[in-house]
Amino acid sequence: MTDLILVIDEGTTSTRAMLFRPDGQCIATQAMELTQHYPQPGWVEHDAAEIWDRTLAVSRAVIDQAGGAARIAAIGITNQRETVVFWDKTTGAPLAPAIVWQDRRTAAICRDLKEAGHEDAVQAKTGLLLDPYFSGSKIGWAMAHWPQLAAAGDRLAIGTVESWLVWKLTANENRGGLHITDATNASRTALMAIGSGGWDDGLIDLFGVPRAALPDIVDCAGRFGETTLFGPAIPICGMAGDQQAATIGQSCLAPGQTKATFGTGAFILTQAGPTPPVSRHRLLSTVAWQLGGKRAYALEGSVFVAGSLIKWLRDSIGLIGTAAETEALARSVADNGGVYLVPALSGLGAPWWQPEARASISGLSFTNTRAHIVRAALEAMAHQAHDLKTAFAADGTDWQALRIDGGMVANNWMAQDMADILGITVERPAFAETTALGAAMLAGVGSGLFSGLEEASAMRGAVEVFEPGMDQGTHMKRLDGWAAAVKSVIETVD
Repeated sequence: MTDLILVIDEGTTSTRAMLFRPDGQCIATQAMELTQHYPQPGWVEHDAAEIWDRTLAVSRAVIDQAGGAARIAAIGITNQRETVVFWDKTTGAPLAPAIVWQDRRTAAICRDLKEAGHEDAVQAKTGLLLDPYFSGSKIGWAMAHWPQLAAAGDRLAIGTVESWLVWKLTANENRGGLHITDATNASRTALMAIGSGGWDDGLIDLFGVPRAALPDIVDCAGRFGETTLFGPAIPICGMAGDQQAATIGQSCLAPGQTKATFGTGAFILTQAGPTPPVSRHRLLSTVAWQLGGKRAYALEGSVFVAGSLIKWLRDSIGLIGTAAETEALARSVADNGGVYLVPALSGLGAPWWQPEARASISGLSFTNTRAHIVRAALEAMAHQAHDLKTAFAADGTDWQALRIDGGMVANNWMAQDMADILGITVERPAFAETTALGAAMLAGVGSGLFSGLEEASAMRGAVEVFEPGMDQGTHMKRLDGWAAAVKSVIETVD
């Protein structure tokens, strides 16, 4: 029986393979960590060969658990979005390190372009701002600094991570792989015209990107090709960037519905319908999905540091032994003790867009303990979400409820704090890995298991609800303290 969907969920710190039944039940999962390399302050790189090898390993593991590839109806792929891979079309080997979305090496390039007056035109075409976060400046930097890329000539292929994985899955000894990217990932490069859905020659020239090396832009669901690496041919039928996949997995299918994913970073998207939204408060307009050549759009706020802050507290500072400790520590103190942590370890994202900002811990005294610092780290999640709620409202989008997901939201204290600070209902699905679920839904649509996303949305399942209950005085004290801490960080940059 061919009745399972294989999802490849390639994230920033790990790659996973998961098997879903059409009813939404995940029956198998395997994961392997990815190595992040930091060659210089502000630089973050991956080894694309490691990404592929570990993706292949976890995929084989879950397929073996299913009893073989004959049971797999389709493959869906979701990925960290703005990370860029460079490879040789002939050999299939990476030509350089992959530059990760967190990387800030192009801050000066983006600043110069902004000072030259290009940001308004870039935003009008792409829905994005001039920031190192997006792929275009990364590619331009790589072409200028890594001579092996130019030397590759027509053999050079450039793409975001899903493009790299599709190429490797579909390549064989007789031919190279498919060189494609889906519209959601393409919309995060700052090279695609968001209204028309195609690569823009003016943007390509602005960033110094070789047009011939870019992939073809396709829908998020369809039969894109097939792989025979696992035995019988399996079609690749779904692709979306991780935040768009989570939006689909949370069934945010109607305009105004909003989700927040708390993974390595935190990303909040509100579904906006068939017309690209325009932000006047430094939010992003992005493609939510493209089906049958028709695009739905979303308004997005991007926070660079969320779960990676807890990882930093554990691995670099040694303040906690496991992420699971944070809930008990937060509950062990009555409040934050006056401590505020602004987690600008990779700069500040929306709505501030300060790539050179650096993290701060303020308000410390001898009365504070590690519990206060850990609590301040968790509180920073709700504070950053509140900054975005304010920006969304100024752009005319007032959240009525927030659907949360990602690894961090298993923390009940954090979920309740989110509802308290935002002052709205927060919904958490029973199955929190909605990024993978969204990719499964797309693959189900692309393979014909579902007639469309509305039918596929039944895969989402039950939700748990958190209602706000914080008193007004505490609420205002928290927000005032956070505002002062952020102001201090920004003034340091200025």
